[in-house]
Amino acid sequence: MAKVSPINDLPLISLITVNYNQAQVTCDLLESIRGLTYPHFEVIVVDNGSREDPTERILQGNYPNVSVIVSAENLGFSGGNNLGIRHARGDYYFLLNNDTIVTPDLLEQLLEPFRLDPTVGVSCPKIRFYDRPNTIQYAGYHPLSAYTGRTWAIGLMETDQGQYEQPGPTWFAHGAAMLVSRAVLKRAGYLDESFFLYYEELDWSMRIRQAGFRIYYQPKALIYHRESMSVGKENPMRVYYHTRNRLWFMRRNVSGLPLLVFYLYYLGLAVPKALVYYTVRGQRSYLNAVKAALIWNLKHSVKPPLSTASPVTIAV
Repeated sequence: MAKVSPINDLPLISLITVNYNQAQVTCDLLESIRGLTYPHFEVIVVDNGSREDPTERILQGNYPNVSVIVSAENLGFSGGNNLGIRHARGDYYFLLNNDTIVTPDLLEQLLEPFRLDPTVGVSCPKIRFYDRPNTIQYAGYHPLSAYTGRTWAIGLMETDQGQYEQPGPTWFAHGAAMLVSRAVLKRAGYLDESFFLYYEELDWSMRIRQAGFRIYYQPKALIYHRESMSVGKENPMRVYYHTRNRLWFMRRNVSGLPLLVFYLYYLGLAVPKALVYYTVRGQRSYLNAVKAALIWNLKHSVKPPLSTASPVTIAV
């Protein structure tokens, strides 16, 4: 009969999720976490400067192993997760969007690649859409085009018929769910907070792979994602950060001829096309968002940003 390892012999996983004005959505995630079968984890909820402090509501739910960290300001996706990491005790950090629902054996399955391959630094689950539970959002990533700055998730919008059941290395982690080893933080550093929203996981993935780690797609692990609940499907803020950070990401990670070709493509074709589209539709706020994104890049040189500590309170 196989021996069962004591809980303290198992790696501690710190599950970190960021809340921003979505207490009920976050509680839905925490409710699903009750069903996790892995016994050794903690949950850290980072509130990113919400209008109302969700601490009392979350703690009243008596969810397992939960603590709440309240930031006085919105630190963005990168800053909120970094704040959670700094307060985590785990051997692994599981960055998980608050608008997801987990499945029972998720953590065991995500840990398996680390046990089988010591070069693995990040493990990501298969992601399906919550509202279309048989439709794939992520089954790994295609490589990035150094000339257009575009990549896309493998299997996106396909019906899951078991066509992506082969685990293995992939190019990028998905920001909605990624299990990261403590060793990654020591060698590749934290998420870059200059991105604030969008492209930060692609930038981090680049640095993680440059540090010698593999990013692994694990199809036996599964979550469901309510995509874009925090920002919405289409609005000026989304346009601003997508425009700003696509350019910023390429400036940070590509150089030489590929970067020149990207400039010609992006500034000579993609951006003008967007400007014409928003002009025809009379969407002045979207035009202003694109303009602001370009101005931001003109004002910022490519160098690691200095992180600043924000006041926080902790409830356990």
